[in-house]
Amino acid sequence: MRKKTWLSWSSGKDSAWVLHVLRQSGEHEVAGLFTTVNAAFDRVAMHAVRVELLKRQAEAVGLPLHLIEIPYPCSDEQYDYAMTDFVMLARDNGVQCMAFGDLHLQDIRRYREERMQGTGIATVFPLWERPTRALLEEMLACGLRARLTCVDPRVLPAKFAGCELTAALVDSMPSGVDPCGENGEFHTFVFDGPMFAQPLDIEMGEVVERDGFVFADCRLRKSRE
Repeated sequence: MRKKTWLSWSSGKDSAWVLHVLRQSGEHEVAGLFTTVNAAFDRVAMHAVRVELLKRQAEAVGLPLHLIEIPYPCSDEQYDYAMTDFVMLARDNGVQCMAFGDLHLQDIRRYREERMQGTGIATVFPLWERPTRALLEEMLACGLRARLTCVDPRVLPAKFAGCELTAALVDSMPSGVDPCGENGEFHTFVFDGPMFAQPLDIEMGEVVERDGFVFADCRLRKSRE
């Protein structure tokens, strides 16, 4: 019997690819997505993607979306409270596993595993320790398309914000930048891929700098009629 699973959905490429991998494996029944949302700005935490777009993604992959609202700024304690309440909700809904798109950051994986201890919910990391360049090439070859919505200017020039993620773009990045941005160099928004029933018609808006990061606004394309 497949295990009822909720997937941590950041709106970016790694979580989208986890959905594809889990659906291909057949071991897990992905029954929902969950995302932490900045309540002050109504956007995905860190990725700064509009909640409207987040909901469109959920529709495109055919799954219910659970929003976890966190304040801005958000302390570790406030975040922990929000996640504890959500885990209780998941348990009450019969969730057996929570899946995450982490690749190789051990401290983050350990934190997630510690949060789940004693809950009866197992953690799943389908992409764990996959070589990031090969993983990115696999994503792109299968039709995944994404835009960079957040860039850390300390390691990646601001001009990359808003660009479409391609192999050529990654090749043009400074030496040392992880091809999947696993160290926080960049975050993405997925608008098409094998996990989508139909692509999202998006356009890029203004680019701003805030809290030490550069954000490119992504929005649904306006009708030309």
